Amino acid sequence: MTELEVELIGGRNPVVEALRSGRQLNKIWVAEGVNKKSIGEIMKLAKDAGVVIQTAPKQKLDGMTDLSHQGILASVAAYDYAELEDLFAIAKERQEDPFFIILDELEDPHNLGSILRTADASGVHGIIIPKRRAVGLTGVVAKASTGAIEHIPVVRVNNLSQTVDELKKQGVWIAGTDASNSTDYRHMDATLPLAVIIGSEGKGMSRILRERCDFLYSLPMVGKVTSLNASVAAALLMYEVLRKRQSAQATS
Repeated sequence: MTELEVELIGGRNPVVEALRSGRQLNKIWVAEGVNKKSIGEIMKLAKDAGVVIQTAPKQKLDGMTDLSHQGILASVAAYDYAELEDLFAIAKERQEDPFFIILDELEDPHNLGSILRTADASGVHGIIIPKRRAVGLTGVVAKASTGAIEHIPVVRVNNLSQTVDELKKQGVWIAGTDASNSTDYRHMDATLPLAVIIGSEGKGMSRILRERCDFLYSLPMVGKVTSLNASVAAALLMYEVLRKRQSAQATS
């Protein structure tokens, strides 16, 4: 993955050109009071590209950058995103069954950075995130990953449920976490081609993704808190997959 030099771009023409060129944008902020007709092209290009547009007070945009933004500011991905086929190619190159992590609307950049770091350590072939309502590959994520962002490909998709369906067609089994009516994660069959879904910090896994899971696993908890941090839960699941795959390899 190649690092890009800019994280924020401001002004109508720069944002239009970024969209026209296919640059990966995380989000576009439009200052309150900006005439929507005057930015019609930006609105259309952003919609076509699946980029979120958010209205915000001009003071917020001023506080985000020293750039002359003309009421338009865009967040550019700090790193290039991969394609789904890249993840399968990595697994094939390593002669391993696919092992992917799917993040369902994770919003905390520190959590994403931590998950990237653990994914690199535990042999994950790639991470899949949605374009909307989720953190992208920002500088904060890069810093939190302590370099792992350079080694773990991240795929950014328009629709997670459709992506899950595509993974299933390619022989990947889908596992999710659910505290109720689920199996202890230590009983998972981790030797299958597998994608593990990690829910968001507040809401957990969405209903539509839960319904698409082949397996539902729970993390046993004996304390008074009702859930674990998303990056901690992800780490436990990733290392359980690594442990079982290494054990299976040793006995084969």
